[in-house]
Amino acid sequence: MNTTRQAAPASGWLIFLLLAIAGLFYVKWFPYYHRAFTAASTHSIGTSILMGSAASPPAPSFDAALGYAWAYGKAIWQAMVLGLLLGSAVQALLPAHWVAKALGKTGFGSVAAGGMLAIPGMMCTCCAAPVVVGLRAREASPGGAIAFWLGNSVLNPATLVFMGFVLGWQWAGLRLALGVLMVFGLGYLVNRLVTPGEAHAADARVAELITRQQDGNAFVRWLSIFTRMAVRLVPEYVVLILLLGAARAWLFPHIGPAIGNDILWIVAFAVAGMLFVIPTAGEVPIIQAMLALGMGVGPAGALLMTLPPISVPSLVMLARSFQPRLLAIVAAAVVAFGIVAGLLAVASGL
Repeated sequence: MNTTRQAAPASGWLIFLLLAIAGLFYVKWFPYYHRAFTAASTHSIGTSILMGSAASPPAPSFDAALGYAWAYGKAIWQAMVLGLLLGSAVQALLPAHWVAKALGKTGFGSVAAGGMLAIPGMMCTCCAAPVVVGLRAREASPGGAIAFWLGNSVLNPATLVFMGFVLGWQWAGLRLALGVLMVFGLGYLVNRLVTPGEAHAADARVAELITRQQDGNAFVRWLSIFTRMAVRLVPEYVVLILLLGAARAWLFPHIGPAIGNDILWIVAFAVAGMLFVIPTAGEVPIIQAMLALGMGVGPAGALLMTLPPISVPSLVMLARSFQPRLLAIVAAAVVAFGIVAGLLAVASGL
């Protein structure tokens, strides 16, 4: 009996590791490797998913909603399935104390670990959300989980390479500099807001998870958790994608030289970027198209930092995993980073 109990965690960790490596290689690493050569040779990675080659998104309608949801779904569905598999596997295959040991403390160490683990993930904000749900279910610290969530999109090395070849390396440098501050700074801030009572309760839940007897087959448990997560997260996610697809024209006006570097435009685009949802690296062709239409670098800088990290759908997906005040702080801070990026883009003459 003791031998069986010792073998299960080892086999679970091995299966989880193989799934992560094989899944990320197929969905992210291999396709992005080839896409980087395309970006280098053509200085483009495709058209803007937001509005194509037009100067403004389509008017709000059912067709606009369905068209965006279809284009977005084709771009992310494989990564979403992988995110759900990994998020459920964290809970079914990995012992609770392993997650707590790596990400459970409320100091900077868990934030650093979460941010560094995010870099090979390269997922968009919504595809990373199921993994964050799994980490929080196994009592990863709020700051460590936030760093993992934001780091997937903001510190995505493939996106930085695409950005350098398409927009210019000065844009990639701005993103990297502010991205490091966002991921690790916000993670540390969130952990600092954890009260002693909340930390004690989290420790108690970890102890309960460790001592709780895990009955039944691990794969059956994995399938059960996967199904519950998919049923809870996917329907609300699809509805929100449809609504945002229809509302594109309200969030993003007609793009042209009239949208300059005024602070009001920078703030407006920072807020719109925080609310909207895009696939991985989708901000690159969006910003490229908007700059080509004559939009100022200030609003473009705001979108650089607010389009990727969070969105309304991803915030809703994580509503049960974090206190509302923490998600509100993160959303406000992302907007602030967008404003700073816009102002820096103007000041540096990007």
